[in-house]
Amino acid sequence: MIPPEVLRKVRRIEILTGRLVSETFAGEYQSIFKGRGMEFAEVREYSVGDDIRTIDWNVTARTGHPFVRQYTEERELTVVIACDLSGSQFFGSSKQLKNEIAAELSAVLAFCALQNHDKVGLFLFTEGVEEYVPPKKGRKHILHLIRDVLAFKPAKTGTKIGPTLDTINRVLKRGCILFLISDFRDEGFETPLRLTALKHDVIPIVITDPREEKLPAFGALIELEDPETGKSVLVDAGRRAGLASYEKAERERAARLDSIFKKSGLVPIRVGTDKSYIDPVVQFFRMRAMRMRR
Repeated sequence: MIPPEVLRKVRRIEILTGRLVSETFAGEYQSIFKGRGMEFAEVREYSVGDDIRTIDWNVTARTGHPFVRQYTEERELTVVIACDLSGSQFFGSSKQLKNEIAAELSAVLAFCALQNHDKVGLFLFTEGVEEYVPPKKGRKHILHLIRDVLAFKPAKTGTKIGPTLDTINRVLKRGCILFLISDFRDEGFETPLRLTALKHDVIPIVITDPREEKLPAFGALIELEDPETGKSVLVDAGRRAGLASYEKAERERAARLDSIFKKSGLVPIRVGTDKSYIDPVVQFFRMRAMRMRR
């Protein structure tokens, strides 16, 4: 039984993201995610100027007249959303929690795919894949995916991106567009990410919160608890050196993550809980479209 508050959230997200897709994202999405090949459509009689390489010799021999094969772009794609629902995703010091941002982003991407007649699948993961919804089409299916992201109760709290990607690569036999949504607070996933990027079109979406990057000066010792491990650490927020040490560690972590993406040839989308995700997503789509035209 789905709680009424979850159903209300699903409906709110459908209304919000449906409008965003139709007004903002649909054209951007279609411009960069094109079909992956050409599929046969029909044959017609040869006309002067047609490429002779397209002549269908079997039909030509049967009819005694030259016929050419016509093709159309294979439009249908498979979009897969891999969404991190580990303990750190249920945190937010600003407008929304990170998992709420993840749900809205998942909805935007899914509705973009729906408008372009693409299939959409979903992986929910923590220390590994906890739920998999195979790719399908249709509004009902999309609403099911959004509901799952909002209502899912993870069995574990940690984040293990590497084993998750290994599972995704085993399950998905054909290449797809893979949106990997996480705060990426994990280590040791460099090789699985690089291998995944060789098989799939991987787009990392990094969700951050300002309180994770910079602590306010409370003027006293504060205890920070890791929601994934339950471990606590004391930070002296009354001393500049204590705050500087914390912020340095966060900058170094972010730099390592940038290096991992760069080595895998990936360009991430970065969104925060304190700002709208619209601009970063649109900017990414437009930058990618520009690179494709070069």
